[in-house]
Amino acid sequence: MSNSPFTPGIVAGRLPDAAYARNFADHEPPLDAHEARVAADRCYFCHDAPCITACPTAIDIPLFIRQIATGTPEAAATTIWSQNILGGMCARVCPTETLCEEACVREAAEGKPVEIGRLQRYATDVAMAKGLHPFTRAPRTGKRVAVVGAGPAGLACAHRLAMHGHDVVVFERRPKAGGLNEYGIASYKTTGGFAQKEVEWLLSIGGIEIRCGVELGRDVTLAQLEAEYDAVFLGIGLAGVNALRTPGEDKAGVRDAVDFIAELRQTADLSTLPIGRDVVVIGGGMTAVDAAVQSKLLGAENVTIVYRRGQEKMSASAYEQEHATSAGVRIICNAMPVAIHGNGAVREVEFAYTRETSEGLKPTGETFRLKADQVFKAIGQTLAGAPEGLAVEGGKLKGHQGKVWAGGDCAAGGEDLTVTAVAEGRDAAEAIHAALTAG
Repeated sequence: MSNSPFTPGIVAGRLPDAAYARNFADHEPPLDAHEARVAADRCYFCHDAPCITACPTAIDIPLFIRQIATGTPEAAATTIWSQNILGGMCARVCPTETLCEEACVREAAEGKPVEIGRLQRYATDVAMAKGLHPFTRAPRTGKRVAVVGAGPAGLACAHRLAMHGHDVVVFERRPKAGGLNEYGIASYKTTGGFAQKEVEWLLSIGGIEIRCGVELGRDVTLAQLEAEYDAVFLGIGLAGVNALRTPGEDKAGVRDAVDFIAELRQTADLSTLPIGRDVVVIGGGMTAVDAAVQSKLLGAENVTIVYRRGQEKMSASAYEQEHATSAGVRIICNAMPVAIHGNGAVREVEFAYTRETSEGLKPTGETFRLKADQVFKAIGQTLAGAPEGLAVEGGKLKGHQGKVWAGGDCAAGGEDLTVTAVAEGRDAAEAIHAALTAG
């Protein structure tokens, strides 16, 4: 090993080969059959279960857990997939600690919820391993629908439309389908190429064609799609990244966290991926945590997340924050970047402490500097490439306009979560089906 965590600059191979495999192994190993039965037995099987209400896709959680408890995980998977066709991925990446598990009666009574996410993974993994796809296509309707974006919203929409007998063509600008599931989630949360395995499983229903390398506005226009197809669904995500608007932002070593995560996810040999010795991540959401933790796992000596507001306002959950700190990441709150210093490449980031006022966030006048040879910006994404003529509100597309529907992160309403995108894609498909079959 030529490099180590103490090697200056941005370099590859900071760790022994075995360390990469260990660091990026499954973050939370799956339950075995016995563990799943024991975990399922903790469920009260509430009649008016608050966990269902807390789930954006409204999975009947008590039912699928009872099915696991009675030894029928395949039936449990069918219950999950009937509401959330990407239930396998959501079981891995969904912030259950702030959704279904936070609402769990066991959480309120004992401070330890039923492990809903792990049970969902167990059921879907068992069923997928057996090749079970419990849905079949209805007779072909002769209707064709274009779906733009092969992320969670687009895939969920396409699958539900295919179930109803419509023919679907999905246009994806990247080389692979999957969207954020493939390019934007920490590698240790979805190991073994699961994102692509789930896409292949979803497509086995038939009636869905995916065309990768096709970008809306560059290779095809919305007007062309509207002319050729009976309906269009836009699940284009948020391709733009907010700028720091800080002097020195253009220096070498400063990059968007989402690009770093995407590169990491597509790198077969992580020992070849360069990482800094001193890494600073600016932001307070899941992307910031994923970038910071993975920087540490790649061998960075010092990794710091800096967030401009108080820790209670970080959009990353307390569970994710704790995971970051347990991995050795430092979190500094109430500080904003004011300058990035260095001769051509970043060497330090200067921050000002902040305070909340009636007029918004203000610097206190006290500053400090962090040594950095690599800086990741994780301060939010924005809608980019929205077709002309479509209404935008709050920086996002309105959900339904003429022959066009939209869902997922690009659409107004709902949190920017995989599970929310699935729900919006599924619901848009039902609305499209109703419109295509009306009269």
